[in-house]
Amino acid sequence: MGICISIASSEIHDQAEDQHHFHENVLYLTETIPSIGTHTHGSLYSKQGTKGLNQDAAILHQEYGIEGGAFCGVFDGHGKNGHIVSNMVRNRLPSLLVSQKYGVAKLEPTPESNNGRRPSKDLVKWKQACISAFKVMNKEIKLQHNLDCSTSGTTAVVVVRQGEYLVIANLGDSRAVLGTMTEKGIKAVQLTTDLKPGLPSEAERIRNCKGRVLALKEEPHIPRVWLPHEDSPGLAMSRAFGDFLLKDHGLIAVPDVFYHRLSPNDHFIVLATDGVWDVLNNDQVASIVMEAESEQAAARTVVEAATASWKRKFPSSKVDDCTVVCLFLQDKRHPSSLAP
Repeated sequence: MGICISIASSEIHDQAEDQHHFHENVLYLTETIPSIGTHTHGSLYSKQGTKGLNQDAAILHQEYGIEGGAFCGVFDGHGKNGHIVSNMVRNRLPSLLVSQKYGVAKLEPTPESNNGRRPSKDLVKWKQACISAFKVMNKEIKLQHNLDCSTSGTTAVVVVRQGEYLVIANLGDSRAVLGTMTEKGIKAVQLTTDLKPGLPSEAERIRNCKGRVLALKEEPHIPRVWLPHEDSPGLAMSRAFGDFLLKDHGLIAVPDVFYHRLSPNDHFIVLATDGVWDVLNNDQVASIVMEAESEQAAARTVVEAATASWKRKFPSSKVDDCTVVCLFLQDKRHPSSLAP
C-alpha cells in the first residue's frame, strides 16, 4: 500500500486499494493566505512494509505559525498499538506546540544555536514550547485508559520553519536531513542524531535508571533497552512517546531541540522513518530528491528507492514501513532564492 499527497494542489492522490487507511498515515494541512496563495512546495508518501499494519504517520502543515511557515513531522509507531499512538501524536502535536509556544511566559537564559549565533527570544520560546508540548503529549497518551501503551509508542522528528530559521525536535531514530548546494553538487546535512540505546550518553542514562542495554545474539549490531530483571521489551530506541513500562528505566520523551539558520544554498528538508535510513544513506536520499521529476514526486521517489533497496540488500527479510516528507525551500525549477 502506498499513500501520497502532493501539496501543489488540494487534490488527494491515494494509491491504496483500501481507502479506509488513507488518513491514518499521511496528512496535509494548509492555511491559505490570500496575498500569497499556497506557494510552498513539498510532498508526503508512506508505504506499508511486509511486517503487517503500517504504523508510520506523517504531516506537512503549510503556513504554520506565520506566513511562509511550515510544520513537518514523521512518526514511527511500534508495539501492538503503535499505529494508534503515531496517529494520535501526528494529529495533536502541531496545535499543542502552538498553544505551548504562546503560553511560554518566562524565558530561560538564551543558548547558542547550532551555528554559533544567538537565537531570538522567539526561537527560544519555540524550543521551550517543543519540550513542553512533548511532555504534555506524553501525558495525554498515558491518560488514554482504554489504550495500552505499556510497550507501544512512537518516535517523532519535527521540523518547524519560521522565517529564515528551522527549529528541529527529535525523539527516537527517525531522522531529518537538509539538502544544501555546494560547488560539487547537492550535499546532505544531518539535522538530528539517531537516539538509540547504543549512544554512550543514552546508554549511561538508561543504566543509571537500572535499565539494561543489550543486543540479541542474532542482532549484535542493534542495542536494545530491557527491564532490570526481565528480558522484555527490547526496545531499539532510547527515547519515544509511550512505552510506559520503561519510563522508570531511562526511556524518556524529552526531545533534542536545535536551531538552524537557512542560507540561499539550502534547497530542501527530508524527514523519514528508519525504514528509509536503514537502507539508504543521507547523500543517496539527497541525490534522489534533487533528481526527482518534481517536488510532488520527490517523497514517493525516495520511498520507492528505499523499498527496492530493502529487497536487494535483504531479500529474505521483511521490509519495514517507509515514510517520507519533503519540504522544498526553493522552487525546484528556479532555485535562485529562499521560498517565501
